[in-house]
Order: sequence, then C-alpha cells, then structure tokens
Amino acid sequence: MSSTTASLSPEQLRRPHFEVADVFRLHGASYRKTHRLPVPQLEVMSAIARCRTAALGGHVDECDACGHQRISYNSCRNRHCPKCQASARRKWVEAQQQALLPIEYFHVVFTLPDSLNALLRWNQRLLLNLLFKAVSETLLEFAERHLGGEPGITAVLHTWGQTLIEHPHLHCIVTGGALAKNEHRWTSCARGYLFPVRALAQVFRGKYCDSLRHAFDHGRLLGAESVSVLASRENFLRYLHELKQRAWVVYAKRPFAGPKQIIEYLGRYTHRVAISNQRLVAVAQKTVSFRWRDYRAEGQVKVMTLAAHEFIRRFLLHVLPPEFVRIRHYGILANGRRKAKLARCRELLASRAEVSCQAAAAASAVQPIEEKSMACEHCGVGRMQRRTELPPTCGPPPTTGRVMSVHSPYLSERFSPTIS
Repeated sequence: MSSTTASLSPEQLRRPHFEVADVFRLHGASYRKTHRLPVPQLEVMSAIARCRTAALGGHVDECDACGHQRISYNSCRNRHCPKCQASARRKWVEAQQQALLPIEYFHVVFTLPDSLNALLRWNQRLLLNLLFKAVSETLLEFAERHLGGEPGITAVLHTWGQTLIEHPHLHCIVTGGALAKNEHRWTSCARGYLFPVRALAQVFRGKYCDSLRHAFDHGRLLGAESVSVLASRENFLRYLHELKQRAWVVYAKRPFAGPKQIIEYLGRYTHRVAISNQRLVAVAQKTVSFRWRDYRAEGQVKVMTLAAHEFIRRFLLHVLPPEFVRIRHYGILANGRRKAKLARCRELLASRAEVSCQAAAAASAVQPIEEKSMACEHCGVGRMQRRTELPPTCGPPPTTGRVMSVHSPYLSERFSPTIS
C-alpha cells in the first residue's frame, strides 16, 4: 500500500477510503431485486453511485504554470449525496451572513417521539410539514407573549440518529429578541435565556397532536391497512391520548458566542446528510461498518456493523419527498419581507459599526469556493484552467468483485481499497 499511495497528493490522502457510493455499487443491485422501492429512493441510489464518475462526464484541468493535468468528474448534485454538499453549503452560508444581527442567538431542538415513526413512514411529507408548522407557531407565540414582537427563526430538519434510525427533529436558530409589530421597538431577551423549555415542549406537543387529529378527521393520513392506530377512530384517539401523556423532548443548547459560531453551526448542520463518508470504517461483501457517537455513554465513539442491506434500508429512510424544503425561515427572516425587516432591526439596534465588524468576522469564517478549487495541488503556484470536456459514458459504473471507490483507477489515480 505504501508504494501505491506514495505519489498521491495531500488532498487525495485526506479523502475517505470508503464511501456510501461504494455500498450502493456493491450491494445496490441485489437490494433493488429484493425490495420494492419508490422512485425517489431509486433516483438517490443511482445518483450517489454515479457521482463524480465518468458516467456523468467531466473535464480536464491544466495548470498554467507547471502543466499538471487533473481530471474532474461531474457531481450528481443530489441533496442526499455525501459528496455534493460542500459547495452548496458554502454558497448558502455566504448568503445567510447578510442576515446576521449584533445580538445573541439561541439553538433550540424540537424532537418527535419515536411512537410516530410507523405513521411517519406512510405520511412523510404531511407529518414533517406538521412538525415545521407546530414548531414555528410555538416559537412565534412565545416571542409575542414574552417579548412582544416577532423573532427571526431558521429551522433545519434532520430525520436521523447516530445509528441511522429514524429520529426526526428540528434544529432552530432563534434571535435573542423580537421586533414589535409596529416596527418601532426591538426587545431583547434576558442574557443567556430565551424561553422556558418545559412550556415550549407542552405547547409544541399540543399543537402537533391537534394538527394530527385534524389530518385524521379529514382523511389525510395514509396506511390504514398497515398501521393499526388508523384502523378506527377509537384506536386513533387512544393513540393520540398516549402521545399527549408522553413528555416530548425540547432541548435548548447554550447561546452562540458570536457570528462566527453561528456560521460554523450553519456550515455543519444545514446541508448534512444521514451519514458522512468519513464515518465509514469498512465496506465488506456482506456488511458495512461505521463510527457512531453514543450520547448515553458520555459521547463515546463506537463502531457499529450492519448487514449491507440493513445499512441501505436505514440510509433510504431519510430520503425526503421530492421538492420538500428542509431549511425554512420564519418571522423577520421569512422570505418576501426579510430584507426590509432586517434593515429596520439594524436601525433600532443603532450599531452599524458593530454590524459591519460582525459581518467581516462572519465572512472570514467561510473560504471562497473559487480560491479553494482552482489552485494547483502539484506546484502550489499555478492556477488550474479548463482544457477539455469529457462526455458522459454509457451505462452505470462497473461493480466488480471488489469495492469501486470514486477515486479508483476507473475514475482517477487514487488507490482503491479492497473489501475486507
């Protein structure tokens, strides 16, 4: 292995040895033969398997100083692909920098109980939309009650836990203050404290359960033939009563220290997928192993090994419906009135100099995409210039008896690990 990797660049050596794409190339065909999958899941599997391979085409870049050439294959740009989120994340975060205010920001997490998972598999779009609705209404009502105005809220949906099981929850970034309805006053919350968490959880639970009952009464819940709680109204009301008796989890994290922390948080969470390639430990003929963090054991990092088909099943649980929006803004950050309301907030906060300083600090937290991608990794002096376009190849990437890495000889010169 040492002789094979000796000529690799530092960037290539940092790349993960195993990828979700490897799992789909090795086990995807057999999984599709034994499972009936909806079109969105089939499209995700195909996109990830083809991402940055000759199957999607690409181009050849050449350094204008040393003549070094680099083949770059096109990305699939699927939002569930672990390799396609970096550039999308940077662009999105850069756009959000303009919305920062010189105030405290809070991080609040709202989680649905696991007893809703069976119902959610049949009604994913509906139940996740109800989650956004219940959370946003809860936060807006508390802001009106405690602060007398409208806050800014950014909500990001995650549907997974560390072991890829279903764990739908919303990460919310909330401004530490609110703009009055007449827009004549900005009211800041107490330092280090936003809203009472237990009260948030109770109102959130009530709103969600009421929306769920309304959906049932209007025949919008699917899966009656498979989900017993939908068999009759009596069963559903009993199920709803049990939901209301449970303590729903709302967790408030420590407030952000400043705009750089907010940007770093957004960069980590907004475009995250169910599992990153860096967490994969091994891809074998029948199993997939990956690292996970056990928060019940003080965050200890462990390794879990699953049957390959079970890994694929868990990954596909988190494929969202087509065109489903997983990052949403509310209050003063809502689309259509965001620019004017933020300008008014800055006027009321009367700290233009502080705002500009914070914007500069936030901008330094994100590297420009162009600068990172165009430098020559061979000489470090020249710039890579596009020379030749490579058309897409016919057919899917090959799946031989070993794992095909996206950096294998079929795609580039990087060492391709064999399976264990």
